[in-house]
Parts: sequence; structure tokens; C-alpha cells
Amino acid sequence: MKNMNLCALVCTALLTSFSAMAEDTSTVEAKDYSLKANIKRIALEYMEHSVSNKNDPNYPDTYNSDEKSNIGGTLDANITYDKQNMVWVNGLFAEYAKSETTEDNITTESEDKDEILLYTDYTHKVWNLEQGVVGPFAYLGYETEFTTFDLGEESYRTKILRAKVGMKLYDGKYFKQLYIAAVEENDMTYDDNNMKTGAEIGYEFNYPLNPHTTFISEGYYRQFFSYSEKEPTDFEYKMAFNNRIQTQLTGDLYLAPFYNYELAQTRGAKSSRAQSTFGLSLTYNKSFDLF
Repeated sequence: MKNMNLCALVCTALLTSFSAMAEDTSTVEAKDYSLKANIKRIALEYMEHSVSNKNDPNYPDTYNSDEKSNIGGTLDANITYDKQNMVWVNGLFAEYAKSETTEDNITTESEDKDEILLYTDYTHKVWNLEQGVVGPFAYLGYETEFTTFDLGEESYRTKILRAKVGMKLYDGKYFKQLYIAAVEENDMTYDDNNMKTGAEIGYEFNYPLNPHTTFISEGYYRQFFSYSEKEPTDFEYKMAFNNRIQTQLTGDLYLAPFYNYELAQTRGAKSSRAQSTFGLSLTYNKSFDLF
């Protein structure tokens, strides 16, 4: 019940922010703000995976890709309220991929991606640069997944409440985001809540190769320093990058070959685990002016 209440609290905060933005628009001239719905990616993806150290059991269910080809889907969308002195992004990221193999009349299923992330991200604009603005930001996100996973004789579902506070470069010519932040997590996946403290750096980089093709790279590195509980599947660090070359086919439809790389180590693992994914995605991308 406590976990459901926390999830409801995050959802209520997002809905409240939407209401606040709508009310604020009545007192500001149109030229002073923008309110947009952005569909960054609705993608159908074909993937080939390569995994190192895949037999170590001390990794969470959300970090256990198998070396199989599969088809998955990704949704990355947000509502962005942008004013002269601030920008407020409220978004949803979700991805899921599943593969099946049959040997000797036995079918084995493997989930290679399973994540839902609901978040709100506020940046206060302090310094206007020639390319972008810089200022402090605050972020609150709730991470979970579509399906449960089994550990021992129990079933669990990832439930993580994550907060970040730091400094960010926003909306530069090439770097759409570049930030450094302190991180605090409340991991509610298992029976006892696990409070974790760490730091993170991340970025979003867009570089146009020609009028119809753009190289896009997104990534982060997160390092934890302290934990309130002792779980062998807790990450000591995690690094993830997504790189794709997105080419316009027609209208808002794009084709994008991509390469994803993830590297992490947990507290119970003897060595790190790397996951490499090559793939091809068919992507829909569009923005809508709401006011």
C-alpha cells in the first residue's frame, strides 16, 4: 500500500504541474512562453544483443538481456512548458522487448527490455549563453516495469523513486541537455526500502548530418556511494548510451539504425556486465503546440 501511495503521489504531482502551467498561461503573453507536446519517439525496433558475464546471478531483472534477436517497442514523450526564465518537462518513457526460442520442444521466453519511467524535470534559466542556457535543475522520477520477475520463491516488480538536483546546460545548438547532479533513490522493489545516495552526469546530443539525417546520442553515468540496505543486486555504478542515425523517410516517419551500450557492476557481482545492442528502428517523431 505504501508503494502504491508513493506512485499516486508522483502522478498527482505531475497532474498538478499540468494544471499550474495551464493557469499560468492566462497571465503571460503568447510570445513569452510555449507549451508543447513532444513525441520524441514511438519506435518499433529489431535488435541483436551481445552480453558479457551473463551467468552472474547478482544483477537485477531489468539488466538481464539474452543473446537473442527480438522485436520491441519504445515510447518517449513529454509535455514541455518553456518560459523566459524556466523550462518544465513532464514525461513518460516506456520500452519493452521479448524473445522466444524453442529447443527440444521446450520454449524459453526472455525479456530483454522492460521499463516504465514517469518523471517531472524543472530547470531554472540563470545564464544565457550564445548556445543554450545554464541553471540549476530538480528532477523527480518513478521507475517500474510492465511485468514481475521471480527471485527465489518470491515475485517482485521494480519500484524506484529517484530524485536529482544539479546544474544543467539546456537547449544548446548541439547539446540539448548536459548536466551533473546529486542523486537520491528510494528502492522499494524488495521488502525493505533501500535508500541510496550517488551522483550522475548525462547528456543529449543532436548533430544534423544533412537536412534529412541527424546523429542523436543520449547517455548517462550514475555512481552510488551509500546504501541503507544490503542487496547484492544494487548497482555500484551504471553507464548507458544510445546512439542512432535518424533519417527522414516521409513526413514524421524516420528510419534509424542504432547502437546501445550499457556497462554496470552490482555490489554482489565479481565483475562488471556489458550489454551491446545493434538494431534498426522505425520511428514516429512529432511536436504539437498546445497554446
